[in-house]
Amino acid sequence: MAKVVLPELGEGIEKATVTYWYFQPGEKVSEKDDLVELATDKATFNLPSPASGTLAEILFKEGDAVNVGEVLGIIEES
Repeated sequence: MAKVVLPELGEGIEKATVTYWYFQPGEKVSEKDDLVELATDKATFNLPSPASGTLAEILFKEGDAVNVGEVLGIIEES
């Protein structure tokens, strides 16, 4: 099981907003695939998948605010 975690964003940025999931639960993902798009007050960026496998669970939906260090989703590794 691999956790998709919001990493440190630097410059005192403490949170980001989920704007788009590229995959839905049950879909296969490959390591480094763009998994989720996030936005801060300064930038929009894509967070890559940390592992290959199946996206098992999404913990924050589009529009939700996520704090640095929180788990966005779970990947069941293959």
